[in-house]
Amino acid sequence: MEHPRFLYDLEHCSIRRALDVLGEKWTLLVLREAFYGLSRFDDFARALGCGCGVLSARLKTLTEANILERREYKEPDQRARTEYRLTDKGRDLFPAILALSQWSERWMPPPEGPVARVLSRKSGRPVAVVSDRRSDGRIARDA
Repeated sequence: MEHPRFLYDLEHCSIRRALDVLGEKWTLLVLREAFYGLSRFDDFARALGCGCGVLSARLKTLTEANILERREYKEPDQRARTEYRLTDKGRDLFPAILALSQWSERWMPPPEGPVARVLSRKSGRPVAVVSDRRSDGRIARDA
């Protein structure tokens, strides 16, 4: 008997489609830096420590997917340059990036504790991605 999973369209899986755009390490790290507020190529390069070719390719992927948008800016007495800003589509990825971060903190915690924490502006308490786990760590099941 065939497993029921194979009765569904695997080619158009939503996770696969997301990974077509986001499924590369440097892409997610560019997004992390954009969420931290970076927008300029030189700042991304400095924060990430990756090659300019890799960074250019990832920025192109993210702009073509309408996750980042290019905007021109000009410093006084300088030539016009491009910065990269998150779009609404890009900002919608924040819960996914936060979930990856929180998963890593739980299962591969750094020895010195969390590198960064996301706090609620209103309460000052840590923000958690919605989970179906109870406080004891077990998965909550429907009654």
